[in-house]
Amino acid sequence: MTVKEAAEYLSIPESKVEKMIFQRKIRAIHDGDHYLIYKDQFNTHMKQMQKYKILVEEIMNEPVPEDIDIKDED
Repeated sequence: MTVKEAAEYLSIPESKVEKMIFQRKIRAIHDGDHYLIYKDQFNTHMKQMQKYKILVEEIMNEPVPEDIDIKDED
C-alpha cells in the first residue's frame, strides 16, 4: 500500500500519513522513492487504535462515584 492509498483509505491528507510514518505509528519501507506500507500490519494498527479510542471514551464517560467521606462544610 502506498502513502497515497493509505491517505485515501483513512480520508486524511498524505502529509498526515507521512507524519505517522515518521513518528513510527505506522511501519513502512522506503524503496528509495516511495514509502510502502504493509497492508495487514496497517489494518492491525488501525484496529488497535480504534479499540483504544473506544476504551478511552468508556473511561471518560464513566460517572465519578460520590465519595462517602466528603462532608458538607456549609
